[in-house]
Amino acid sequence: MTLEWEQTVVDAGDPGALGRWWAQALGWVVVDEEITAEESVIEIRREPDVLPGLLFVSVPDERLGKNRLHLDFRPDDQQVEVARLLALGARRVDIGQGDATWVVMADPEGNEFCVLSSRASADG
Repeated sequence: MTLEWEQTVVDAGDPGALGRWWAQALGWVVVDEEITAEESVIEIRREPDVLPGLLFVSVPDERLGKNRLHLDFRPDDQQVEVARLLALGARRVDIGQGDATWVVMADPEGNEFCVLSSRASADG
């Protein structure tokens, strides 16, 4: 196969702040950041030479409606991870999920993501 997943691009009002937030949330590192008067770009990765990354780019318009793509994360302990993310500035979001085993959250710019139940809970 000749395709390699390089990164996922995230539109942002403040790419620097959002990229650094996600770097902290995931325990990743900033591998590139370019801030100019015209645009801002920041890329984060698990490790500098490990793909894929998340690339945050500036866009002038606000997000409207529900995300068309979101990330799911499987933690060791869902409650601990949800509490940690809330302390970092995430918030819980109700998108009509009801009594799901996952928790829907939003980053500081409102992008939804899910914190799934722990792998042990999912397997057992």
